[in-house]
Amino acid sequence: MPDVRLASPRGKWILLTTVLGSSMAMLDSTVVNVALPRIGRDLDTSLSALQWTVNAYMVTLAGLILLGGSLGDRYGRRRIFVLGVVWFAAASLLCGLAPTSGILIAARALQGVGGALLTPGSLALIQASFHPDDRSRAVGLWSGFGGIGAAVGPFLGGWLVDGPGWRWVFLLNVPLAALCVPVALRHVPESADGGSHGRFDVLGAALGALSLALLTYALIEARSGTWAVVVSGIAGLAAAVAFVQVERHRADPMLPPDIFASRQFTAVNLVTLCVYAAFGGFFFLTALQLQAVAGYSPLAAGTALLPTTALMLLFSARSGALADRTGPRLPLTVGPLLCAAAMLLMLRVGPDADYLADVLPALLVMGAGMVTLVAPLTATVLASVDTGRAGLASGINNAAARAAGLVAVAALPLLSGMGPDAYRSPAAFDAAFDRAMPICSAVLVLGSALAFLLVRPTVRGCRRLECRTHGNVTAPPVEPERRV
Repeated sequence: MPDVRLASPRGKWILLTTVLGSSMAMLDSTVVNVALPRIGRDLDTSLSALQWTVNAYMVTLAGLILLGGSLGDRYGRRRIFVLGVVWFAAASLLCGLAPTSGILIAARALQGVGGALLTPGSLALIQASFHPDDRSRAVGLWSGFGGIGAAVGPFLGGWLVDGPGWRWVFLLNVPLAALCVPVALRHVPESADGGSHGRFDVLGAALGALSLALLTYALIEARSGTWAVVVSGIAGLAAAVAFVQVERHRADPMLPPDIFASRQFTAVNLVTLCVYAAFGGFFFLTALQLQAVAGYSPLAAGTALLPTTALMLLFSARSGALADRTGPRLPLTVGPLLCAAAMLLMLRVGPDADYLADVLPALLVMGAGMVTLVAPLTATVLASVDTGRAGLASGINNAAARAAGLVAVAALPLLSGMGPDAYRSPAAFDAAFDRAMPICSAVLVLGSALAFLLVRPTVRGCRRLECRTHGNVTAPPVEPERRV
């Protein structure tokens, strides 16, 4: 049984290690959007290349994150975590040195592989190392510090882009890894699941990632209308069908189909797809709108986004407690509607937009909506399956949110009529942004309707969240397995 106490020196080193590792991936998921206009200008890229700068990372992360957790259980959680940190740092170095957009995109895909190894690994290390009496508090501290990292991310990204340059958004990960790895090797105990002897679902993970990549390519390049787009779309759908078939017939699938026998679990994941698709599109386009149209500097644009994550940090724990009393249907219905209203308020943000009058009201309403729905959504996911599968259910929900976000980043510019050079023209981008926000709002209204119609008003056996504080806007928190 793990016996490290949180108050001990070793316990503090373990917590520091896991926070450093997870913060690398958390920061990258929030800072890159702020750097996109400067990346596009310096590398002379089209809008589609900027979409791929975001989505190449998300494709490999979403496709491999469930497999990453299994690798740690089999081969050692510390070993896979350290491998993920080193991999992520090496890919970050390649991103920072990339001379062309093609190399940057390839390096971002490699970053996603590292993120898939270290993101579940950091939480697994806490679960496997700390004494049961301290485990919940350690997870709470880990999620709280991670939330602070997510909140600081856009501000830090803007400061780096305005100062030493956008390449330092990626290069910053190298010294963090140089600090994290030796601490992990010296102070974190190794652990593994001795009963984990089944085959890895490498084929399932590969098919899932391939399907996402091909469909993303088809959506991003659809405006070209070439045969490559048609072939990619068909191949992506075929890979998705093959993925489902593989998961249905494997003895140890990465994504067990029977978990969707719970109607509540299926319903909440449908709501997740809607809301995080809208969030992914919103934060991608808003960072560009503030800089390309409103004339904000990268630092000002990053700072402008702070209220949303600050509200989540301050009130997410209280939101979870409130949902325990009201049941999940009410917050999962009201939360998306608040976010939909926020996106319509963003229509006020145009050339020379005033922050207090035009930008801040929308972001405050957005933050209130996210506070209302994120914690209840995660709690409902956990309560809809057996306790022993709670970690798996949380991982699936997190991967679904990331997949929804990357599809939105690929599809929304197409649906709103953005041309390949739209971000270079304030008037063209502003017009497309005004078409995109109602689309995001409509998707959120759909998510609200699904919650009202499909989610049960009460949940039995609801489990208290361990990741009570949360500030990541790209995906819901990953909750740990219960260990004894």
